[in-house]
Amino acid sequence: MSDRNQGGVISAAICDDNPTDAEYVSQLVERWAREIGISLKIERFSSAEGFLFQYAEKKDYDLLLLDIEMGKMDGVTLAKRIREENEGLQIIFITGYSDYIAEGYEVSALHYLVKPVQEEKLKATLNRAVEKLRHREKTVLLELSGETVRLPLHEIRYLEVSHNYVTIHAKEDYTVKKTLGEFEKELGNEFFRAGRSYLIRLSCINRVTKKEVFLTDGTMLPLPRGMYEALNRAIISQL
Repeated sequence: MSDRNQGGVISAAICDDNPTDAEYVSQLVERWAREIGISLKIERFSSAEGFLFQYAEKKDYDLLLLDIEMGKMDGVTLAKRIREENEGLQIIFITGYSDYIAEGYEVSALHYLVKPVQEEKLKATLNRAVEKLRHREKTVLLELSGETVRLPLHEIRYLEVSHNYVTIHAKEDYTVKKTLGEFEKELGNEFFRAGRSYLIRLSCINRVTKKEVFLTDGTMLPLPRGMYEALNRAIISQL
């Protein structure tokens, strides 16, 4: 997966205060990994606090299967804490209820599965997680004045065009002489073209109205007329 994962090993965690459920999900994940030939390291945690304690020392998890209803700290709160510094960890919510999609949307969860977890649905979601992790390895080359920058795609929040230049908003902002259309072809379907001016990473979107798009970092971007439904379809396709 990422450079830190030697030999393509996926580092996964299951966080669930029900040991029976945790054991069941662990067996399914291990069976999935064997079937597709992926090396897997998996750890189990019985509380959000227990995971956070380990996460403070070891931030190299690729995948977190997270129960929502737990003790003092619930899964949504844990996910929000993680997302304050880590956008790359693939979070899959596991819940006994089906009314948590808004919370998953807010923290860019890959998917949410309702207990009892169905094996085929879990496998399909894990396959998508692997694709997301592989996508994180991709970079875009930016030709700047006097230097070339290799920018990981997962760091990009959105791109903004001004005249003949495009500004890429990431951890730093970069402005290059290139068209938004060229970037659109290069970046793929994890980005949404919002009219002539913006290309937005779907996983960075927190909320959408008929006229505006709100990103997880608080940025507000205008949404051109007639694009609301198309954007929502694009977001749903990524869930």
